[in-house]
Amino acid sequence: MKFVQIIDCKTDRSDDMGRLMDQWVEQTKGRRTATHSLIGKDRSDGHVVEIVEFPSYEEAMKNSQLPETDRIFQEMVALCDGMPTFTDLDVVRDDQLNEALSRRFFYEVAAGGDLAAIDELFAADYRDHDIMKDEESTIGSEVIRSDVTGWRDAFDFTFTLDKEICQGDDVVTLWSWKGTHKGEFMGLAPTGKECTMTGTTIFRCEDGKIKEGWWHFDAMGLMRQLSS
Repeated sequence: MKFVQIIDCKTDRSDDMGRLMDQWVEQTKGRRTATHSLIGKDRSDGHVVEIVEFPSYEEAMKNSQLPETDRIFQEMVALCDGMPTFTDLDVVRDDQLNEALSRRFFYEVAAGGDLAAIDELFAADYRDHDIMKDEESTIGSEVIRSDVTGWRDAFDFTFTLDKEICQGDDVVTLWSWKGTHKGEFMGLAPTGKECTMTGTTIFRCEDGKIKEGWWHFDAMGLMRQLSS
């Protein structure tokens, strides 16, 4: 279970707090167990909160035993107006909302055929970048409707989402695709062949919808399978 520690203090030296974190990151290379750190500053009173994420409580305890952790903590205390407070949290829910948009596209729209969901998931001025198209980019959610329709007319297929990484507004999905060629595709008559393909899709989200997408996949490998 993920574990989060919240360190709360009052200081007017938030820049120095940031430098301390830089020092700790540099000094604990290869040994630290923390996976994510975030520092926030209250706009009204200079209140500073640091949030540090660990894979588990046990890993957090290992991290606290590093000599560099204790040394940096003592320096942090010296920057604060009083002793920092600590809140230890087991993460019981962790929703990546942009990731949910991406997963809905692959499972409900692309593989499931629910074209009506496109307007829920994609911005009207969505910008699409696809290696199989001559244009550098195509604008409008209708491009997704057209592309999905074309692929579904040509193949019966499924997606396996091998890995998803969310950072800020971006969701990166490494996927595997398996299909049966049932209709014309890129000028090739249906062959009935089973084929596979791997690819990566990056979606940039904005205001709760997918605003931009980049598609990279082994199109040449797919064509070789169909023409062999």
